[in-house]
Amino acid sequence: METAGSELFLDEYSSLCKKIRVLHVAEPAGGVDIYLKTLFRYSDPSKVENILVCSQNYDTRDYRDVADAVEQIHMEHEVSALDDGRSVRMIRELIERYSPDIVYAHSTKAGALLRMADIGIRNRVLYNPHGWSFNMRIDQKSRRKYAMIERAQSPFTDRIICISDSEKRSALRHRICNEKKLSVIYNGVDLNALRNVHPESREHLGIPNNAFVVGMCGRISEQKDPTDFVKAAKVIKLKIPEAFFIIVGDGPERKLIESQIKRYELSDSFLITGWVKDAWLYMSLFDVGMLLSKWEGFGLVIPEMMYLRIPVIATAIDGIRDIITGGTDGILVNPSDPAFAAAKAVVSIHDDTSLSEHLRINAHRTAALRFDGKRMAEETEVLYEEVMWG
Repeated sequence: METAGSELFLDEYSSLCKKIRVLHVAEPAGGVDIYLKTLFRYSDPSKVENILVCSQNYDTRDYRDVADAVEQIHMEHEVSALDDGRSVRMIRELIERYSPDIVYAHSTKAGALLRMADIGIRNRVLYNPHGWSFNMRIDQKSRRKYAMIERAQSPFTDRIICISDSEKRSALRHRICNEKKLSVIYNGVDLNALRNVHPESREHLGIPNNAFVVGMCGRISEQKDPTDFVKAAKVIKLKIPEAFFIIVGDGPERKLIESQIKRYELSDSFLITGWVKDAWLYMSLFDVGMLLSKWEGFGLVIPEMMYLRIPVIATAIDGIRDIITGGTDGILVNPSDPAFAAAKAVVSIHDDTSLSEHLRINAHRTAALRFDGKRMAEETEVLYEEVMWG
């Protein structure tokens, strides 16, 4: 004969055993797109059901084999009362249709839209800014405004995920929420995919076989500081005549960068790939990788290059300092004027084979131990269970 207590136990056991349904909302592509594909690929399908609601910037075909469902809606990056109101309504309709246990917003804009759409609905709310907007190179007034908006939305959030310790410290410094609401889960990369990368052909890309290739991977924008990359290239070319340079990516400052390359007479030694689906195929050609960003929540491309055994030179900022310790698994340079220091580091790596090998070995080891996408997915699943059942 079953008692009321045993029925209650069975109900609780049943709820603990069922899969957690998570509805993710993402507006920007780029690093968030890579993050989500890695998270979904390594999620345990017996524990988690992933539903993606994404903007028109995403190629939904990439999620056919890793997501349980994909819904694409119109979301604009810029603020618009009309467009944002429409997006909020569509997100709310999808929340009501799928009845998720957890809703999870990725990036500032998606965070605002999802939390508005979810008002009054009983579920758990997670938010990952993927780099705080108030850490951008903006004026103090804008920085205060973004911080105020984040503080105003935090009461409607069960947990905020920071992608590095730097991001957590920044949240506390700007008083976004209390520390208990912040969880740090370092970004992870798809190590299985990186193990099977076959580089593009140098001949096909017009790169001489004897070239010493220095590359950066990222959006050609102010944040990634491609102008300092080209300045460094000018110095490197004087010291290493066989140097060749690659920018894997595209962006609003491309014409400016192309003009700078031409002015420095580097056109014959420079390749800008534009947007490519598999950046790893080009990164695999790098003898040295560089990321001279002015701000970064994390810098996902860095552990990718590290795992590919590429010595990395990067600016000592924000989340990058949580990836590269400096001297053993990569080289950090001062962000205030990085071009000459980065060029000097490239020449050192080129001239000193023991330094190059030291960096390659340690970088690969660090990436394998600390930035595995499987580890990221497992830690995220533990977090889901925490917010669901305490």
